[in-house]
Amino acid sequence: MVGLITFIAYEMVWFAAVIGAGHGRVWPAIAAACAFAAWRLTISRHRTIDARLLAVSLLLGCALEAVWVDSGLIRDAAAWPLAMAPAWLLALWAAFGLTIVPLFRYLHARPWLAALLGAIGGPLSFAAAARGWHAVAFPRQPWPTLIALGVGWAMALPTLTLLARRWLQAEAARCRA
Repeated sequence: MVGLITFIAYEMVWFAAVIGAGHGRVWPAIAAACAFAAWRLTISRHRTIDARLLAVSLLLGCALEAVWVDSGLIRDAAAWPLAMAPAWLLALWAAFGLTIVPLFRYLHARPWLAALLGAIGGPLSFAAAARGWHAVAFPRQPWPTLIALGVGWAMALPTLTLLARRWLQAEAARCRA
């Protein structure tokens, strides 16, 4: 049940962020992500691991967004405070980090599946944000952007799931000791 609620709550963060950015506002993303983070960290049985995944996800997101924006592959509608890594996208990355343990446990030992799902899901999410709400814009020919997004997400999701697996195993070993 927690997994379903987490999924729905994360989707609410995604919609708040994307719709807000499409209207040039970053505060809906920040408010929704903060509320989501407060809730997830309050109910989590793995608070420290979730917090670490949030931080790693935020760093990955900052690096990937900077590469994609700097290379001209995407342009963000609400590019505040930094055009290279807008707050609304970083809020999404942070919230996404909090979904790795409850929603993606089945990927923790399957990095190739995580890469495949990241390569498909990441670009689809950006395409929906671009087409439905104009939160991001792609160049005239979107294929190079979609491929770059796929490559980035194919690295990000397995990285997060492998870290989650390692940290959960270490936590379990400490509890057994």
